[in-house]
Amino acid sequence: MKPMNEKHLAVLRRHMVEMIAIHADLASEELGKATLDERVMASMRRVPRHLFVPAAVAPYAYQDMPLPIGFDKTVSQPFIVALMTDLLAPQPHETVLEIGTGLGYQSAILAELAGQVWSVEIIEEFASHAEALLQGLGFSNVAIRVGDGSRGWPEHAPFDKILVSVAAERVPPALLNQLKPGGRIVLPLASGEVQFLTIIDKDAAGQLETRKLIPVRFSRLETI
Repeated sequence: MKPMNEKHLAVLRRHMVEMIAIHADLASEELGKATLDERVMASMRRVPRHLFVPAAVAPYAYQDMPLPIGFDKTVSQPFIVALMTDLLAPQPHETVLEIGTGLGYQSAILAELAGQVWSVEIIEEFASHAEALLQGLGFSNVAIRVGDGSRGWPEHAPFDKILVSVAAERVPPALLNQLKPGGRIVLPLASGEVQFLTIIDKDAAGQLETRKLIPVRFSRLETI
């Protein structure tokens, strides 16, 4: 059988986005809305997820499921990527900090929507692979460094938005300090074995408001 071409892959991406829309509608009571931002959905239709996973699992790239990427890590299922991006609501003039680059798929989605993305990854092999891939695809507004994500990236703080794609028992204080007043963090917070996708808003006075949404399952935050 001949390999799939770009036209086939574009169709599969459209179907993936249709599944995301169904999932969002089914979860509307928990989310407080039935649809995700069209800007987010459009970016999900554009970014080639099959390039951001190992070749062995690339045929499954457009199914709504997490996929292994090595080092006992996974890339999140497309619905969760879309939902976290929608909740973060990155804007073209904003600077976003991402904790947990992986192979760069979420980074690419953020780069489509934000002005600048600074991403921290603790696994050096992931960081170098993601950097080369994103540069090759023309994403010039993403910078990646290897390091402990719990420390953020203070040299480029403060950030308008912060997205954390690994679970922690509590929000690392450095990330709260590096978030601008009026900013937002989206992350999975763990309570024992249970994790909830969580939104934390910081108001103009620096006060925090926390909302838990749906149960999720992410790798745990690794620190040095």
